Amino acid sequence: MKVFAAQFSSFVRSRQGRRNIRLLLKMLAVLALLITIYSVLFHFIMVWEYRHHEQRIQYSWITGFYWTLTVMSTLGFGDITFQTDVGRVYSMVVLLSGTMFMLILLPFMFIQFFYAPWVEAQAAARAPRALPEKTAGHVLLTNYDPVTTALISKLNQFGYPYSLLVQELEEALRLHDLGINVVVGDLDDPDTYSRTRADRAALVATTASDTVNTNVVVTVREIAPHVPIIATVEDPAATDILQLAGTSHVLQLDVMMGGSLARRAIGGDAVTHVIGRVEQLLIAEANASRTPLVGKTLRENRLNELGVTVAGIWERGRFEPAGPETRITEHTVLMLAGSQEQLLNYDEHFAIYNVSALPVLVIGGGRVGRATARALADRGIDFRIVDHNPPVALGTERLVLGNAAELEVLEKAGIQETPTVIITPGDDNTNIYLTIYCRRLRPDVQIVSRATLERNVATLHRAGADFVMSYASMGANAVFNLLKRSDILMVAEGLEVLKIRIPASLQGKSLAESSVRAKTGCSVIAISKDGAMDINPDPHAPLPAKAEMVLIGTVEAERRFLEVFRDSSRD
Repeated sequence: MKVFAAQFSSFVRSRQGRRNIRLLLKMLAVLALLITIYSVLFHFIMVWEYRHHEQRIQYSWITGFYWTLTVMSTLGFGDITFQTDVGRVYSMVVLLSGTMFMLILLPFMFIQFFYAPWVEAQAAARAPRALPEKTAGHVLLTNYDPVTTALISKLNQFGYPYSLLVQELEEALRLHDLGINVVVGDLDDPDTYSRTRADRAALVATTASDTVNTNVVVTVREIAPHVPIIATVEDPAATDILQLAGTSHVLQLDVMMGGSLARRAIGGDAVTHVIGRVEQLLIAEANASRTPLVGKTLRENRLNELGVTVAGIWERGRFEPAGPETRITEHTVLMLAGSQEQLLNYDEHFAIYNVSALPVLVIGGGRVGRATARALADRGIDFRIVDHNPPVALGTERLVLGNAAELEVLEKAGIQETPTVIITPGDDNTNIYLTIYCRRLRPDVQIVSRATLERNVATLHRAGADFVMSYASMGANAVFNLLKRSDILMVAEGLEVLKIRIPASLQGKSLAESSVRAKTGCSVIAISKDGAMDINPDPHAPLPAKAEMVLIGTVEAERRFLEVFRDSSRD
């Protein structure tokens, strides 16, 4: 009953609803008038038949109304009938007019007063136009794309409430049916952000075009002057404009992706590249190719003497926890943890290795391809870019014009000599095709590929890519890391650094005794207590109480840790 009352109230308040009510009342008035007229005419016709045919039956006025209602509803012609042609013609007129009213009036009443309000109420429940008044600490998203799709997955994983603003109702209903929390509203309307409680949000993220993002930022700032706003940017020139509009963080995802792809390339040197930080603790990657590390286990390489911890390794795109017997190959990328001083110590020992004069082959001269080329140049690595129609001049000495699917073009670019092929186009189908093609031409070459959609990462690995960098996952990690949380840092595809309180079941035990790595796949890389951080702690020292530990591992490894050492350890 309450639901119906709410639906009826919403119906009456709308302009269309009030117009329909007025129309309905007019139709009811016409119907009442017709019934009255038909009932009076019935009485007079019956009196006329009585006089001319000497009938003995006389009908009352109530009987007239009874006959009219039964005929108009097509239920009559049972106990009362006319005997003359005049009466029969009159009966047909009443029957036809009644049928017309039943075909128009009854469907109208059902649709407008029952079906339409019910549909509108259901749509409002699936795609609301406002969030509850007490909503706070949520994330507002303004665009549905691969980055926000991956971000929504992470927000759901860690229990963060979110809402996606959608301007069109039909699109909102479609996304709701996909399990997305949607709110209907115009992105350039301040009232939208008032109704979605933007002033109490933990974060507003907008990943649309530069112009739309700027409009969103300016509009949100009217309602929420102090809420963090993250915006992506396509044109680097728009960075300053977004910052002037009030953006807290501007993400150049193309530049970030180019840097990530270039960092994986063999060549240049073997120095560390920092990819994350937790207070004084740095997380870095380093290629092992062409270094003395190759062919030996971690125990034999004795990297712990340099002060760094090998938290894990990437082996042809697959992350593996590192143990003393983990063997280093030409394709291994080390995931290192340590202080800045410890990483510099590592660089001093290995900077002279992994130098190659052969150029890296970059396929695609778009924004990501150009960003990759700049990142390679910063590392001192020569490169060649293959593109059939580059959008800007890239320098003729390093540009090979042509279709990368043609053998002659790739051979001209140096496919037979290059140590690494980096595939950068934004179309995953193209990247899968080129990966298979390059792997067939050079079974031993290192292939690093970009994936726009997360679901294609595994497909690219099966196609032959050694490393695949997900554009969606990278963008989602960047946004997620900017949330005001101190316990989780996404450092790579499916890999995160987790800071938690030391569970009671581990307090007083050493890392060697508890076998955290062997049981869960997570590596303990630091212990934090009273504001001081012990990086690469002694594995034989007992773990203190009232302290925090920093873990690194995959999402699945983190789940295993929380299951094995079940405790209220999450901050």
